[in-house]
Amino acid sequence: MSDATATPARSVGLFSAGPDSAQDTQNEYTEAALERHKREGLELAVWARWITMAIIAVLLAVLRPDWDVLYYEAILGLLALNGYFIRRAGRVGRSRLELFLIFVDLLIMTVGMVAPNPLSDHAWPLAMQLRFENFLYFFVILAAGTLAYSWRTVIAIGTWTTAMWMIANLLAWWFATPVPGLTEAAQTAFSDFPRMAEVLDPNSFQLDLRFQEVVVFLIVALTLGVSARRFNHLLLSNAALERERANLSRYFSPNVVEELSQNDEPLKQVRSQDIAVLFIDIVNFTGFASDRDPYEVIELLRGFHGRMETEVFRHHGTLDKYLGDGLMATFGTPMAGDRDATNALDCARDMIRVMDRWNRDRRRAGEPEIHAGIGLHYGPAVLGDIGANRLEFAVIGTSVNVASRLEALTRPLAARLVISDALRTRVMQETGGTTDALDGMQPLPDQDIRGIEEPMTVWRLG
Repeated sequence: MSDATATPARSVGLFSAGPDSAQDTQNEYTEAALERHKREGLELAVWARWITMAIIAVLLAVLRPDWDVLYYEAILGLLALNGYFIRRAGRVGRSRLELFLIFVDLLIMTVGMVAPNPLSDHAWPLAMQLRFENFLYFFVILAAGTLAYSWRTVIAIGTWTTAMWMIANLLAWWFATPVPGLTEAAQTAFSDFPRMAEVLDPNSFQLDLRFQEVVVFLIVALTLGVSARRFNHLLLSNAALERERANLSRYFSPNVVEELSQNDEPLKQVRSQDIAVLFIDIVNFTGFASDRDPYEVIELLRGFHGRMETEVFRHHGTLDKYLGDGLMATFGTPMAGDRDATNALDCARDMIRVMDRWNRDRRRAGEPEIHAGIGLHYGPAVLGDIGANRLEFAVIGTSVNVASRLEALTRPLAARLVISDALRTRVMQETGGTTDALDGMQPLPDQDIRGIEEPMTVWRLG
């Protein structure tokens, strides 16, 4: 079992700014899982932006029912439109267009909050524009950035916002023209409280408070960035676990994978237990394949194995191995159950039904029918890992040999299914004799089985 070639895991999102770490590399499966999660984050972030912009637009209209509020509604519209373009530009890896759109986002908000409202007829100082605490809306953009899982993006939003906001405030402070008389009036009214006079001065930009705003914002952005980075590593680890589980699923049945994933060494201890063993094999496959194109033969085997494997897993079996034109499955591994023999028999009956449906389709397509023989036995077997570095879960014992011999016995008995009397007895015990799976089975006593000293009673289904 070999891993795919390792490739860097890259980031994608509403504000993607490149790889989250040059050292974080995973194989193609890990990268695909990470990309899927981050694209979902992109969609979620854009929808969160649109919903938030709509809520804020309604809120502004209710709180400020004046015509000048249309200026801010237009800004919200531009932000929503820019979100659409970010959604289109968002992709795996670096994107200069995406970075530019992030910059546009922050620039629109900064200009809209600091610059005077052209629709307003209020003759108040420019400094009063900052008394509405509109800086809080930057936290909405920051929160949306975290949904894309990119820690670099979150920190970029924090640093860019800090720089833009301080530059815009300094420029406004430098170029703004104070309204005469307001500062003096505030100082006169609060002559005994100079700090209060400064705070209430309509011409004051209160740069210390503006600096406090961006410092708090930057601290929050850095904290969220670190959290996003930790979450991203967790996402990578989870994707790696998914990859490992998928790799196991190629070789083991789902119940074995589940057992492996929940325990450290669940299969290493060698043990003996009663299990049901199933063998199925295509009848006269050698003759069928001798005069056909190899590609056609491979496609037929894929179709056969796929259908039979599905039935094994559907009936809680373990696919032990493929055997060329057949396969071996076990029931009751790695852990014994209450219906192992019944599940094996139900699986065999359903395999026959699947083969019948497949042959109907093949006849309609003008292709020859495919027939298979199935052998089933229930008895003790030894279970455990074999091998040194590359371990394989093995089932060994006489029960395996008996099941294989019963499958071979389907040819001389002209049967589709042959089961041992031991399996039939166990099915009766598990079901209390109420199962229909034994219908149509005919007893054949005193059958000589190669490798078995005593003759056996077997049951056939024609």
